[in-house]
Amino acid sequence: MCGIAGILDIRAGRPIRTEEVACMVGSLAHRGPDGVGVRVDGAIGLGHSRLAIIDTAGGAQPMANEDESVWVVFNGEIFNYLELRESLQRSGHVFRTRSDTEVIPHLYEEYGDDLVHHLNGQFAIALWDTRRQRLLLARDRVGIRPLFYAEWQERMFFASEIKSLFRGSALPRRVAARALAEVFTYWSPLAPSTFFENVFSVPPGHVLSVERGRRSLRKYWDWTFPEPAEPRRDAEWVEELRALLVDAVRLQLRADVPVGALLSGGLDSSLVASLVKRSTAAPLRTFSLRFEEAELDEGPYQRDVVRHLGLDHTEWLCRGADIADALPRAVWHSETALVRTAPVPMMLLSARIRAAGYKVVLTGEGADEAFAGYDIFKEARVRRFCARYPGSTRRPLLFGRLYPYLAHSPTAATALSHKFFQQGSSLPERPSFAHEPRWAATRRAWRFFSDDVLSSVRDWDPAAAVDRLVPADSGGWNPLARDQYVEAHTLLSGYLLSSQGDRMGMAHGVEGRYPFLDHRVLELANRMPAGLKLRGLTEKLVLKKAARGWVPDSVRERTKQPYRAPDSRSFWARGVVPEYVATLLSPRRLADAGYFEPVAVAQLVEKCRLGRAIGFADNMAFVGVLTTMLADALFVRGESVPGAQREEAVDVVA
Repeated sequence: MCGIAGILDIRAGRPIRTEEVACMVGSLAHRGPDGVGVRVDGAIGLGHSRLAIIDTAGGAQPMANEDESVWVVFNGEIFNYLELRESLQRSGHVFRTRSDTEVIPHLYEEYGDDLVHHLNGQFAIALWDTRRQRLLLARDRVGIRPLFYAEWQERMFFASEIKSLFRGSALPRRVAARALAEVFTYWSPLAPSTFFENVFSVPPGHVLSVERGRRSLRKYWDWTFPEPAEPRRDAEWVEELRALLVDAVRLQLRADVPVGALLSGGLDSSLVASLVKRSTAAPLRTFSLRFEEAELDEGPYQRDVVRHLGLDHTEWLCRGADIADALPRAVWHSETALVRTAPVPMMLLSARIRAAGYKVVLTGEGADEAFAGYDIFKEARVRRFCARYPGSTRRPLLFGRLYPYLAHSPTAATALSHKFFQQGSSLPERPSFAHEPRWAATRRAWRFFSDDVLSSVRDWDPAAAVDRLVPADSGGWNPLARDQYVEAHTLLSGYLLSSQGDRMGMAHGVEGRYPFLDHRVLELANRMPAGLKLRGLTEKLVLKKAARGWVPDSVRERTKQPYRAPDSRSFWARGVVPEYVATLLSPRRLADAGYFEPVAVAQLVEKCRLGRAIGFADNMAFVGVLTTMLADALFVRGESVPGAQREEAVDVVA
């Protein structure tokens, strides 16, 4: 894991200077504190900030092939690099290091842009072909590692983080109104858009090439859901999944530094921890978050797993005041507005993981998307049933089985639940069908937008925008497959792997690895019958069967509880809000920024102060407004906000 940055002079009129690239790399030191490398050659400059994990002594970047005709900087890991290296050596390629990075330029020599098809990993790659004067930017299949770019004054700037682009150029810094609307709908901007005007991301599963001023963006992988070639028994699917998960974990344990694991108390992270224990004789160090609120805390389940597997475990209790203090820093690293505070505890936990001497942790992220674990999939099944049988007497019983872990569930009041779940119900075959209630709840925050913002997004249709993303042949998919596709292309890549994943871990140089997002696991899951993932209202059936004997039954059989953190109430944990909150949400500041209506926001703030914001909509609105104002202060205005760019003081856990 690292940070990469670079500049391409598109018209070859102004050679790149070393200090320009070094300036960009300097803003990525948190991602790679173990070393810095810069190479400038005429029209191209490549920079790298290193987090040394594989070949810690010899893996410095930028790195080249034998004759230095191909240069690369790379963020991430190539887990199958040993197998690729052996194959390339048989073809005559000569290696100078033991690094996984070095297979990339040699694969390019062999396969050109198709090198990405040979990679099992999580990566953001910038590759320069000196002979063709050609830049290639490539991002992993599901968007685990970020890669951004912008063009300004006939130059292309690219980097792991947007702040590096701003530091390397005079690119105007403006929040994009459409992106603001997308965050207040999907929880993140839709790729390739970002929170800022004229700054773009390379979408997951894509390669972008630039040659002699011509740009080409090509998709090389996507979530597809083919029908199984032939009927199979459940047990056969379970055994194939077990074998593949064992191999995915085996590959992702490759490192020259200690590897730990995150433990949430749910099935997915517990299964990963169990697989790690089965793969190595070394003690496994695990880390988890605890919360004071019983509704959010999963400590008892975490401890069941610790006892069952005999783990060396560290838990950290996150309090509301911790979230309030650290939110500015989370926005600094996420580089977008947020509608939930959940990323903040993950960032604070990563500081403690790094203090304990760990740079790498395996996690269970991705299993809910691959095996239909979220409530949204069950909710869509109930809503489709109700659309087919509007007079059914089973409707209240089915709604009552949703969200059992919520104290203020949308199903608690019959009239409200009927209204909530009816949203979009007239079009059950529409790709966005499953997500429309969630998006509608988030979009309630639009009532706080200023007239200027509303006028600029009034004609935008969020459901239609997502429907256009879905492949034309998806009409033949099972409805669950369409729901999974939309989830993977909105919440997973845009929020969970980014704002709550890469950006929070790399704030402290901690790399997350995701065995469930091994593309072989995803492709197997996508071939499975829908009923093997969601049977009735039982989620992740095949995964629960695969985990039998490997995790405690108390965890294996429990209903999915999504990770959440305290929201608006965190900011009054000390009785009064932190000074930055009062400043940024003052009527004068809100009016000057122009994103929100000051009177409406003042009413929301008072509601939160009195503890009356108990639903998701108000909490998301408060956090969204506050983090938008933080992003404006930090990136548009370039102001200093207390706590935004400082390191957290942590107790070192031996």
